Amino acid sequence: MDNAAIEEMFEAVGPVTIRRMFGGKGIYARGVIFALELRGELMLKGDAESGPMLEEAGAVRWRYEGRSGKPVAMPYWTLPDEALDDPEMMAKWARIALDAAIRVTEREIDQRK
Repeated sequence: MDNAAIEEMFEAVGPVTIRRMFGGKGIYARGVIFALELRGELMLKGDAESGPMLEEAGAVRWRYEGRSGKPVAMPYWTLPDEALDDPEMMAKWARIALDAAIRVTEREIDQRK
């Protein structure tokens, strides 16, 4: 997916910055990473609050096989199907992902204090 298409999909959260990472792209807004593009698939950041909402909407959590052979769950979910064809739903889920990313970042900062 090219950067212009990603920027358009996430315009509801304001300007985004896209950086290459993990063989894909990290998508940032307001200084935090809130989405990934990996192997042509967009994934949204989730946390304890938004993860269940994403799952209920049909999103699947990103997992990979760790060195021990056990699955490792990452804090990213696929886009809910409803977001793929509806710009308003995409905007909703983009905002939810950004809110989750901000909460996670704020918790990490608080833990360092």
